[in-house]
Amino acid sequence: MKHNHNHDNAPSTQLVPVRFDYTHPTARTVCIAGTFNHWQPEAKTLHSSGVGNWWKETALAPGTYEYCLVVDGKWIPDPHARETVANPFGGKNSVLHVASSPTAAHLSDAENLPLINDRFTEARAGDHLAAKENLPSNKETNKKKKI
Repeated sequence: MKHNHNHDNAPSTQLVPVRFDYTHPTARTVCIAGTFNHWQPEAKTLHSSGVGNWWKETALAPGTYEYCLVVDGKWIPDPHARETVANPFGGKNSVLHVASSPTAAHLSDAENLPLINDRFTEARAGDHLAAKENLPSNKETNKKKKI
């Protein structure tokens, strides 16, 4: 098993709130095990909010963690995780990146978003000068038309 990639888990490290959610209509128990709890599923049991919805709020130090959900004793990757890695048992572990602040998390998420409006990607330095040359001069626009 891999260990937390966070190099300094000293008590002075600011903890960041993290929420795990999972939905399974027939699950009787759901736990979470990972590098943040030494792969001990009983240390983080998710709460049932009814109708197959499970959740757990916790606080973790900034860093990168690997984890799995343990649903009725079966270890599975989190279906909501954005990233997974192979584990030594032939399965996959989910990867959780905990940012040091909400702003850092937002910026990290933004780096992975596609560019929605790419109309300016064709622009080159100096294009604004060429466009200005094609505009009518002040002399032409200020002339009054004779009728």
